[in-house]
Amino acid sequence: MQAITVQDREAGASGLALVELPHPHAAENDVIVKVHAAGFTPGELDWPGTWTDRAGRDRTPSVPGHELSGVVTELGYGTTGLTIGQRVYGLADWARNGTLAQYTAVEARNLAPLPADVDHVTAAALPISGLTAWQALFDHAHLRTGQSVLIHGAAGGVGSIAVQLARAAGAQVIGTGRADDRDTALGLGAHAFLDLQAEKLEDIGDVDVVFDVIGGEILERSTALVRPGGTLVTIAEPVTVHPRDGRAVFFVVEPDRVRLSDLAERVRDGRLKPIIGDVRPLTEAVAAFTPDKRTHGKTIIRITED
Repeated sequence: MQAITVQDREAGASGLALVELPHPHAAENDVIVKVHAAGFTPGELDWPGTWTDRAGRDRTPSVPGHELSGVVTELGYGTTGLTIGQRVYGLADWARNGTLAQYTAVEARNLAPLPADVDHVTAAALPISGLTAWQALFDHAHLRTGQSVLIHGAAGGVGSIAVQLARAAGAQVIGTGRADDRDTALGLGAHAFLDLQAEKLEDIGDVDVVFDVIGGEILERSTALVRPGGTLVTIAEPVTVHPRDGRAVFFVVEPDRVRLSDLAERVRDGRLKPIIGDVRPLTEAVAAFTPDKRTHGKTIIRITED
């Protein structure tokens, strides 16, 4: 099969290449998925799991990408809950070969059935962004109807999903980003928008929840916006400056079949819309890691035509 591999930790994206690899093996509780579409995070070449297995052993060359949508072609020993020929989507393990390949082995528990009327490209844009947004807002921050939430990067892959989920939950949503993100964020349901390059973050005032995807100075300054009893949640980096009378949470997204099924139904019903940018074939996946311009939406690699 064809796959994208990365050979050299020091080379970064320049070490990516399209190569021929053996067909993957389905271990116990695995399925083999024929990948129709896959998503990736450009920063994953810096993640430890890209280079080592769960025991910390080197596993280069490795296949990047962790989001996928496709069709089950094989079942490993003991696998239950899925069937051969079933459309699925989900989140591949961080410490195994990923999804920028024609076939990949995935633990069955990391996948959810995909409704027939949700296309693979749309589904591949959903696992990391959708699960991250949900877990941040509801599992960690416990966002409730009537509360206020500040969402940084509101037009990005994660932020755009978070805006939609928070608005649907009845929260007062404030988005941030660049000036050209304003219309996108407001169109997704944000009640207000702040341009981080031209407006003062502190003018927002106190909020119940801050969801940060940026880190650095923005994360530190955001701690002062959390009202007593509120929560700051970030996926960017561990928190070093905490809210005075609130909580701070740094987390890494986890697979969740039940939530994936719920997110797919929201997409199917039109209640949730991932923002998709470029859609490229597998032969252009290497170039997609280093785009020559800033694009709105998530880049998806189409590997097999529907």
